[in-house]
Amino acid sequence: MAAAPETEASRTDAAAANYTWLPAASMLLVSLLSYIDRNALAILAPTILRETHLSGEQYGIIIACFSYAYMLGNPLWGHLLDRIGVRKGMSVAVGLWTVASAAHAWASGFWSFAIMRALLGAGEGATFPGGLRTVAQTLPPSKRGRGLAVAYSGGSLGAMIAPLIVTPLALWFGWHGVFLATGLFGALWLVLWRVVGAGVDRKRVFAEEQAAPAAQPLEWRSRPLWAYILLYGVGALPLAFILYDSSLYLHTRFGWSQATLGKVLWIPPSAWEIGYFAWGAILDRTGPRYRGLILAATACGTPFFFAHSLTSGAAVLGFMWLEMFSCAGLVVLSVSYVTREFPGRQAGLLAGLGAGAWGASVALMMPWFGRMFDHSQYELAFRLAALFPWAGYLLWRGLSGGVKSRPGRPDLPNDGATSASGEL
Repeated sequence: MAAAPETEASRTDAAAANYTWLPAASMLLVSLLSYIDRNALAILAPTILRETHLSGEQYGIIIACFSYAYMLGNPLWGHLLDRIGVRKGMSVAVGLWTVASAAHAWASGFWSFAIMRALLGAGEGATFPGGLRTVAQTLPPSKRGRGLAVAYSGGSLGAMIAPLIVTPLALWFGWHGVFLATGLFGALWLVLWRVVGAGVDRKRVFAEEQAAPAAQPLEWRSRPLWAYILLYGVGALPLAFILYDSSLYLHTRFGWSQATLGKVLWIPPSAWEIGYFAWGAILDRTGPRYRGLILAATACGTPFFFAHSLTSGAAVLGFMWLEMFSCAGLVVLSVSYVTREFPGRQAGLLAGLGAGAWGASVALMMPWFGRMFDHSQYELAFRLAALFPWAGYLLWRGLSGGVKSRPGRPDLPNDGATSASGEL
């Protein structure tokens, strides 16, 4: 009997059946590495600032150099990855930041750290656009939400395990050795990506996408676009405040040593990791009721406003945990919101705009936080950081009209786990 002729439907069904999770898992690894690389300096800040005689304000400016480059790199890489492909683009980006991270080992003062940090930020700007683009190209629509949770959760996982990796390496090999090790980790990922990324840019057509309604084009004057950018960029700022300044605060106020910090600094970022999946599950269960969910996520972190008034370091860590859980929800919900508004073919650019906006907020605020720390104005710093999620919520509410929900689009990653952007 003659074989039935291949139809468009059979080709699309075959594409759906042949999807693989390996590219998404590779994006988990690369986002994990990016957060180990960027957090190494924050974890070792008490030691490095003491040995290099950098002030808190100078440290804040160094972080700002990373964040400005990261801000610019996110949309640029997002656009570039949409044009040249994920395999080639991610190879270049990770190669750049691997060299920059390893070169920190030879930094000795303000300018050398600032330059290396800027190069690191420029390369790491490709992380989340690459993750979103990879998931959109390799997984069928019904799997993309979970694919994003896998790909993006590497950032929060990296922030959580970085203290457990960086601190022992620093105790054994010194802080210079830590940065050399991060360069080695990046080189190993590039070898893996050469194999796993071979087919990531191959065109796939999934049956679910053929029935998808047309989504509105991306317009720069669009209120939903700016609602997303401001909610992500402004609302999630405390993630950076906790990641970059918690080691200095806990060392200065409570006298915790570098070894002690290495044992506890994983605790607040664990809320980021848990929050991605928890808020994604809540979104799955309730549907896209953005007005109530975003308000709930914002309110969840309110106790952080009073963190400095606590007399126990363990209690401060608990309030930091709540705030990172809150910010994870804002990231999850903002990405879910925007991917229901705009077409999947611009996934890289959308991810880059959100993470870039976050980078801009971090770049503007970290020198100010550093100055406050130099003058022991910790209460002011904590309370200012705690207000940013509310500012992001109010800006989103004003621009979006507090939309409750929109119909799902099967061509977009719109189930609850669409979430894990962050990142950042």
